Amino acid sequence: MENNQSKSFESAKKKPFSMSEKIGLVILMLIASVGAGFVGGYYSNDKTAVNQGREAQQQIVNNESGLIAQLAEEVGQSVVSVNVISTGVTDTFFGAREFSQKSAGTGFIVSADGIIVTNRHVILENTDNISVTLSDGTELDDISVVGRTGANDPLDIAFLKVNDKKGKDLKPVKLGDSSKVNVGDKVIAIGNALGQFQNTVTAGIISGYGRNIEASAGSAASGSETLQNLFQTDTAINQGNSGGPLVNMSGEVIGINTAVAAGSAENIGFAIPISDISGLIKSVLDTGELRRPYLGVRYINLTDDIAYQLNLDTKRGSYLAPLQNGSPIIKDSPAAKAGLKEKDIIVKVNDNKINDRNSLASVLGRLSVGDKVKLTVIRDGAEMTIEATLEAAE
Repeated sequence: MENNQSKSFESAKKKPFSMSEKIGLVILMLIASVGAGFVGGYYSNDKTAVNQGREAQQQIVNNESGLIAQLAEEVGQSVVSVNVISTGVTDTFFGAREFSQKSAGTGFIVSADGIIVTNRHVILENTDNISVTLSDGTELDDISVVGRTGANDPLDIAFLKVNDKKGKDLKPVKLGDSSKVNVGDKVIAIGNALGQFQNTVTAGIISGYGRNIEASAGSAASGSETLQNLFQTDTAINQGNSGGPLVNMSGEVIGINTAVAAGSAENIGFAIPISDISGLIKSVLDTGELRRPYLGVRYINLTDDIAYQLNLDTKRGSYLAPLQNGSPIIKDSPAAKAGLKEKDIIVKVNDNKINDRNSLASVLGRLSVGDKVKLTVIRDGAEMTIEATLEAAE
C-alpha cells in the first residue's frame, strides 16, 4: 500500500504543467511584478511629494523673509525717530515747579520738502523742542509743528515740517488704500521701539478692524482719549513706535501705529487707517496748514446690541442721541445749518456707508474743508437726503 502511494506521489511530481497552467502562472507572476512596482512607486512618489512640499514651504518662508527685509530697507528710509523735549509740572513742598522731560516717538515722511506725520500724543502741547533722526543717523533739529488735531478728536494725528534738510534728500512713503485691507493681511511695523531702538521692524497680520479704544493721552495729566475705527494687529508695537507706519506687502503705508493694549494682553496693537487722514494730508500738502473737516454733531456708533437697547430698527449708522445737557447738534455748525436734528441717524456720507469699518469721523477725515457732502439720514423711520458743507474745526 505504502509503495503504491509513493509511486503515485513520484508520478505527480514529475507530471509536466499543462499549457493553461503555464499561462496562468505567467499571468500571476506579471500581476505580482506590477503590484510590487506600483507599491514601490507609490511610496517613492509619496516620499518625493512630501519632500517637494517641504521645499516649497521653505521657499515660501525664505521669499517672505526676503520680502520683509526688502520692504524694511525701502520704507525705512522714510521713517524718522521723533525726539521731543517738553515742560512738565510737579507739586513739591515749595509749590508747583516746572521741569524738562525727554520723550521719543516715530514719524514718516509724506513729502520731499519735509512734511512728517506722527501721533498727536507724541507732540505734547507743552513741547519746547523737536528734532528728528533720519534712518542714516542724521539729526535734523530745525523742526516746526504744522498742527495737531484737537484733544478730543478721535484722530490722534500731528504734522511736522523740516525747515532745514541739511542737504539731505527726503524720500516720502507710498500711501495705500486702507479700505481694501482685510483681516489676515500680512503687515510690518517700523518704529523707534521704546524710544531707544531706531527703525525696529516687526511683522504680523491684521487681526481686526473698526476697533474703538480708550487710550492714554500721553501723560497722566492729559487723561485719556477715545480713538475710533482702528486696525487691530498682532504686530509687536511698543512704546516709541507711536506715529510709525504700518506697511502692507506692497510697501504701502496703510496705517499709523498708535496704541498697544495695556495690562496682561500680548501682541494686541492698534493703528489708524491711513485713508482716515487722507483729507488731512491733502490739506497740509496743499495749504501748509492742518484744517480738520468739521460737521458738528455728537453721536453714538450703532451696533446690533445698541440698536436693540435703544429700540431702533436701523442697526448701523451714527445716531444723534438726545443729551442730558445740550443738543447733539452743535450750534452754528455745518450740521445745524444743514438742518440735522436730534435722533437722526446718518447712515451714509456720499457713497460711503457708516458701519463697523467706517465711523462718521473716519469718513469725514477723508474729505477736505469746503467739501459739499450728501448725507443719507433716517428720520422717524423714513430715509432722506441732506446736503452740508464742511467747515474747518477751530
